[in-house]
Amino acid sequence: MGFRHRFYLFLYGPANILGCFLGLLGLGLFFAGLIKAYWIGIVTGLYAIGYIVAPANRRLDLKIDVQLELADIQEALETLVKTVRKKKASQEVITLLGSIKESIVEILPRLAKQVGTPYDAHVIRQTALQYLPDMLETYLALPPAFARLHPLKDNKTAAQILTEQLQLLDEEMKKLVVDIVKNDTEALIIHGNFLREKFQGADKAWLS
Repeated sequence: MGFRHRFYLFLYGPANILGCFLGLLGLGLFFAGLIKAYWIGIVTGLYAIGYIVAPANRRLDLKIDVQLELADIQEALETLVKTVRKKKASQEVITLLGSIKESIVEILPRLAKQVGTPYDAHVIRQTALQYLPDMLETYLALPPAFARLHPLKDNKTAAQILTEQLQLLDEEMKKLVVDIVKNDTEALIIHGNFLREKFQGADKAWLS
């Protein structure tokens, strides 16, 4: 992570924002004539207080055990969606997560029943239960203002990139549901290879 990237993370961070707010409050008191002596120290102290007391934007642990039994996967995914909702992610993100969850819950039991299928259900587990939580962890660790406003890769914000990635994953999962219902072997292999190449070990440097 470069210096410029770290600087913007600090700039948009809750500690700096609250510190600036209290510092500006101190300046307001100075210009209103309510404080005169030691005003620089007071303004600096107010900024420091805001910086210290601001809640830290800690990284959540959203990991899901890829070895979970089918019966436990739905519960784990529902917990994931609820956690992301509590972090006040956009409604579009919540909707996409819900759709992806429903596809996974439908796909895995069907794959388990298909004897001799050429598609490895482990790819679904890794993509949806490992890559997806890891991607969300990284995104939610960013300061909200930074995620919504600061341009990153291809001049897109982290929020826009996350939404695009979720849309792509949602589309592929829906295609897999159709392919599995139709028992379309060739299509299963194509979409399975796409998921493996696109998502597993994906570079998340744009959100780091």
